[in-house]
Amino acid sequence: MIDVYGGAKREFEAGSDRMLDKLEFIEEKYEDLSHKISDPETISDQEVWRKLMKEHANLEPVVEKFREYKSVLKGIEDSNEMLTDKPDKEFEEMIKLELAELHDKKEILEEELKILLLPKDPNDEKNVIVEIRGAAGGEEAALFAGDLLRMYTRYAERVGWQIDILSSNATDIGGYKEVIFEIQGKGAYSRLKYESGAHRVQRIPTTEAGGRIHTSTSTVAVLPEAEDVDVEINMNDLRIDVFRSSGHGGQSVNTTDSAVRVTHLPTGFVVSCQDEKSQLKNKEKAIKILKSRLLELETEKHNAEIASDRKSKVGTGDRSERIRTYNFPQGRVTDHRIGLTLYQLDTFMDGDLDEMIDTLVTNAQAEKLKSAE
Repeated sequence: MIDVYGGAKREFEAGSDRMLDKLEFIEEKYEDLSHKISDPETISDQEVWRKLMKEHANLEPVVEKFREYKSVLKGIEDSNEMLTDKPDKEFEEMIKLELAELHDKKEILEEELKILLLPKDPNDEKNVIVEIRGAAGGEEAALFAGDLLRMYTRYAERVGWQIDILSSNATDIGGYKEVIFEIQGKGAYSRLKYESGAHRVQRIPTTEAGGRIHTSTSTVAVLPEAEDVDVEINMNDLRIDVFRSSGHGGQSVNTTDSAVRVTHLPTGFVVSCQDEKSQLKNKEKAIKILKSRLLELETEKHNAEIASDRKSKVGTGDRSERIRTYNFPQGRVTDHRIGLTLYQLDTFMDGDLDEMIDTLVTNAQAEKLKSAE
């Protein structure tokens, strides 16, 4: 590639040359992909074309930012050259003001490029499987699990994602001992992956006549939806049992054996689904959940092998880790990993999660940048 930077390239701080080399390589690859996806021979093979289109789209934000960065560097170089021509004082002041603005923009773009070059989580663009369970606190924990389900449902509605309940075990008073659902939407995992952990609620339960504040917890696990290429299941490793669906209190709600229990013998994972009237649909949902759990297991193994990288993340995602407290009497929600407290609990529970999620994402990026230095 032709060097378009001239003297401006010397302005890079230590280590920036490596970043520049990487960006140049990415731009070359992007240009090569642009030619390939326009080639009729490539277009004729739809599977290959889709793969290249996805790769092209992933590189596009980096290339666009890099080209903006190159334009700023060229502006700095041109301004410096004009200053060497000894212009009159008024014009010199104008050039210096422009240079100051360009240098500020250059620093901002460098930080943005560093973030764009951070290693991507391969699961970030995937749909998610969310599992919510009432933990400590009995009926109140189950009620809070229902509140969390509504919170994530409202958030999904706000951003235009689709929700599908895969499995649920409701209580008589409107809570959930367990509810598992899928959220379908671009980048769902990248936004929701920091929700895994124990969520603590402090409030007066509707079941408490004495008006005392109780503390209860519900756990949330956010799993990337596994695709067939991610997890391959040997059907011989599965034991599939069918039984009759039951409702609250164990009463039968179906006259056929449509409920399905799938046991993965190598790991001992058990998934039961009974929400659908069709045995086949319940089996498909159970296997979908199982695949996501197996993918999570493989991811945890990989993370354990690179423990130093794991320390750079916002929390471990462990279901037993208390990540957040919802204090209803004071109307506040606190995320303990980043020390952020918001005094807008009502809107937060109604799905207004972006401020919290944005801060978690920014904090994770900052930690990754720090560990990469």
